[in-house]
Amino acid sequence: MTTILAVKKGNQVAIAGDGQVTMGEKVIMKHSAKKVRKLYNGQVVTGFAGSVSDAITLFEKFEKYLESAHGNLTKAAVDLTKEWRSDKVLKNLEAMLIVANKEELLVLSGTGEVIAPDYDAVAIGSGGSYAYAAALALLNNTDLSAKEIARKSLEIAGSICVFTNDHITVEEVE
Repeated sequence: MTTILAVKKGNQVAIAGDGQVTMGEKVIMKHSAKKVRKLYNGQVVTGFAGSVSDAITLFEKFEKYLESAHGNLTKAAVDLTKEWRSDKVLKNLEAMLIVANKEELLVLSGTGEVIAPDYDAVAIGSGGSYAYAAALALLNNTDLSAKEIARKSLEIAGSICVFTNDHITVEEVE
């Protein structure tokens, strides 16, 4: 289980993810997994929650769609989710993705969802609600950067959620 949070502030966007890998609900297998990464020459940041192997498969497919769409985030997201929802093998993948660039944040799922959030933050994973609430409070009440808000929000989530740890990776696009 994990927590992934994306925050947009001005021309900055950051995605933070914790490093915990859990087997079932009782065993922590790894503390320092990297679940966020940059794509498309550093112009897009992504993060995943769910099965690691499933998410890596989706990252690779998304990156190909992003290249063929010349960096158009929405087109690549829609193309991926169409294939994800309809392909016999892909539709069984258990993961969710957040993808973002300087202009937009999107959540992608295997049920065909391409969701643009109402606010400048979005989160997925077991600690997502905690991180999201913290991010909204920090966005509206501080002068912190997107990267600082993402990190602090994950720290807050990690102090509340047993499935979120303090090995935080943050990637950003400015």
